[in-house]
Amino acid sequence: MNHKGHKGHQEEKPKTTHRNDGPLSDEEERIVHSVIGAAIDVHRALGPGFMETVYERALPIALRARGLPFAQQREIPVTFSGHLLCSHRLDLVVQEVVVVEIKAVKLVRPVHRAQILSYLKASGYRVGLLMNFNVPLLVDGLERFAR
Repeated sequence: MNHKGHKGHQEEKPKTTHRNDGPLSDEEERIVHSVIGAAIDVHRALGPGFMETVYERALPIALRARGLPFAQQREIPVTFSGHLLCSHRLDLVVQEVVVVEIKAVKLVRPVHRAQILSYLKASGYRVGLLMNFNVPLLVDGLERFAR
């Protein structure tokens, strides 16, 4: 059954925060939609209520089933004025296009949004998905960011 036909799920697009670097290509959009579909599969099967690590382990299985290559815990450098300050790890990078930040929290806070925006800036990737699995409908926990 597809997302539209699933009882209780609404056909809505995730909220998007854009930076003005132009629209994403059709291929980038296809990848984003495939990642969202994989996350919906995970959420349908598991529902809300598990710790973040459960979803971090399940989403790669769903991505593999869709034939989407990805990297887990991709390390990115954080620099200032030419100096390496530290490294951060991205939960997932799908097809070298989409950064996925996985959460399982009661409420997504501004710091979570700032986190993914900072990851996009530091990594150079253009699109990110903030996914909070601790919601009755995944669409309510999904936010998309584009640079």
